[in-house]
Amino acid sequence: MNYSNIFDSHAHYDDEAFDADRDELLASLPERGVCHVVDCGADLVSSRKAISLAGRYGYFSAAAGIHPECAKDVPADWQAQLEELLADSHIVAVGEIGLDYHFEENAPRDVQRDIFEKQILLANKLRLPVIVHDRDAHGDTMELLRRHRPTGVIHCFSGSVEMASEAVRLGMYLGVGGSVTFKNARVPIEVVKSLPRDRLLLETDCPYLAPVPYRGKRNDSSLIPFVAEKIAEIRGESPQDILNLAKENAETLFRVCKN
Repeated sequence: MNYSNIFDSHAHYDDEAFDADRDELLASLPERGVCHVVDCGADLVSSRKAISLAGRYGYFSAAAGIHPECAKDVPADWQAQLEELLADSHIVAVGEIGLDYHFEENAPRDVQRDIFEKQILLANKLRLPVIVHDRDAHGDTMELLRRHRPTGVIHCFSGSVEMASEAVRLGMYLGVGGSVTFKNARVPIEVVKSLPRDRLLLETDCPYLAPVPYRGKRNDSSLIPFVAEKIAEIRGESPQDILNLAKENAETLFRVCKN
């Protein structure tokens, strides 16, 4: 594959999975067609790491937020600390934030909803987009998006075609990653078919969700073309056109310099 304009709208290069070779990998990605990466925090510590990476690599931006899996561990002054982080010049979004009802050990649902809602309100106050995590929580996620109407993206979108249509009507983008290449990807394929051109973002969620033929291995931004090829097959377009389109959409949402 020899592609350009690979914009990874959702990555976690601060993750320990990259500790052994992070600098070597990140130095190599621009040579492999990657033009920009948004590294997303999951708590205050990882958000600071994302900001640090964005300060070291010119093609990086950062997002800061409290992931629902981290909601039970926030300090009392988490809102003040987060707002301070969001003032950094490398920040382009509030995220990764949202709801995750999949694991029983996560914070109670009312706690998750409260922290998610407060972060949406903070994003609206600061005029920043949100990067939304929604796992087994479609109804409550959409209710809060309807109530507060933030700009942003539902990353690794896992809902129905009907939910996708409503999210688009609310002004949201949808992030598509490796899962669209999986054998059981019937609904994601239908979503991709129906998604308006100006609402598509590409992502890795690395180190997770590597696309076929690398499923189960560590993901990184250089594998996004496998996702673009699958989307191109679904939509009858060329992979490079999909990459170009997703780059333009991401630049618009995150307000990063176009080149």
